[in-house]
This record gives sequence, structure tokens and C-alpha cells, in this order.
Amino acid sequence: METVCEGKEWDVMLSKGHGRLFGAMPFLYGRKLGMKYILQPQLTPWCGPWVDPSLDATSRQYTVAALAAGLRREKAVLCMQCFSPEISDCQPFLQQGFQSITRHTYRFPSLADPEALYAKASRIRRRYDKGVETTCVIDEHLSLDEFVPFHIDYYRRRGERDLIPESLLRRVVTTACGRNQGLLWGLRSREDNSLQAAWFVAYDERCAWSLLLAIGENAPKGAMSYLMWQMLRRLSSLTLSFDFEGGMDPNLAFFYSSFGTEQTPYICIYHSRLPFGKRLLGL
Repeated sequence: METVCEGKEWDVMLSKGHGRLFGAMPFLYGRKLGMKYILQPQLTPWCGPWVDPSLDATSRQYTVAALAAGLRREKAVLCMQCFSPEISDCQPFLQQGFQSITRHTYRFPSLADPEALYAKASRIRRRYDKGVETTCVIDEHLSLDEFVPFHIDYYRRRGERDLIPESLLRRVVTTACGRNQGLLWGLRSREDNSLQAAWFVAYDERCAWSLLLAIGENAPKGAMSYLMWQMLRRLSSLTLSFDFEGGMDPNLAFFYSSFGTEQTPYICIYHSRLPFGKRLLGL
């Protein structure tokens, strides 16, 4: 949270008693025109809630209910939080007046056998990969100074503005890689060593998440797919599962599903005290 919220404010909702922590839910908050809002930090798929796994079902329910009540007491005019796919019950938040929506991401629940996963990928992906392998080479030590302008240019060519501030991008990549919890790889042309594609993934012992990617203007077909498969093979020795972190965009959904991933639902809860609040949350 310190990394993704630098320059902003954040807090954490705690449920505790008798000297023991039962649950926690960190959140970013800020103010616009004197009104408080609570949203997801950028490059943060979800923040919580976290509940002590040793609790029984009843205690877990009470803990989540306490966190939901605490979040509502913040009296934010706009509030939205997304939960990990492992969390399927948002009833305590609904009882506090929140509403819920279901979104989807694409996942490999297990990376134990990456070759078996590759065999399930679409034939088109595998055909492209063979061509890329002969013309490109993997760079496992892509520098941040080269990645940043490459990432910015990727969005510029698409006619879009890169919504990730450069300072945040640098902070997240530096922090994750410095803790041995991130990989920043590139794909280079064998002919002139030019960068064709780049991908940043953050991970812990349970899961890895795709956070930043970019592809060059003249990259060969299948360049991004080939880079991803090579990184997934490496990640299989570092973590248990993989999340492409996204999929509501139809084009991304098609791309991610072509890897043979599983479409996975996750819950977002939201609340607005403004008549146009839902539209603002969408923005």
C-alpha cells in the first residue's frame, strides 16, 4: 500500500479482540471538492478483506461483517472495492447498504505443469510462437529506463493516454523486483536487438498477476504470446497460480482465453451517496 499509494492517503480497517487480529481491509481514500472517496489503488487488483484462515465459519462471518460496518462508517460519497476471486460471499457488505457487481478475470488455477497448459492453448498461438522463436530472443533483464518510454509509446500509438503515472510505474516495478516478487522481461529482435514486447508480472507464493505490458509497432505476430509463455514457464517454479488481471474488455478477454485460461468471477462492492455516483465510479 505504501508503494501504490505514495502521495495519496490510505488506511486499514481492522477487526480484533483479546489481543488478536481477526481481519483487515486496507483502502485508499482521498477528497475532491471536500467529498471523501474510497477506491482501488492503481495496479492493485484487490485489497481485501483478509480474514484469519484459522477462524471457523461463524467467526469469519462476524469478522467480515465488522469490516463492512467499519467501511460504511467512513461515510465516503463514493466507495468501491474489489475482492479476490477466493472471496465469494459479500452478504455482510450488502447488509450495510453496499451494492455488488460481478466482474471476470482469466486465470490458470495451477502452474504446476506449464507444458500441459501450453498444449491446451489455441493452435494459432502455438503456430505464431514457432515463428517468433526464430526471429526473437528473450531478455530476462530488461531495464526500467527502457521499459518506461516503451510503455508510454505503446499507448500513444493506440491513441490513448497512459493512465499509469511514470512515478508509480517505476515505484511498483522497483519495489516488486527488489523484493524478488516481480519479473520484467522483454522480447528482442535477433537482427537488431530492438525491443519488440515487454511484460511486468508481480507475484507472491500463491499467485502471480499481469500488471503491465506493451508491444512494439512492428512486432511479429505472436510476440506477446511467446513472451508470456516463456515467463509463465519461469513463474511455474516461483508461485502456484496465475491471473491475467482483467478480461472485461472484449479484445483482452479473447486474447486471454486463447491461452486456455479459466474465466473466473470476482466481486466488486460499491456505494454512492450521490445521484450520479455510479457513473462517476465507472469513470
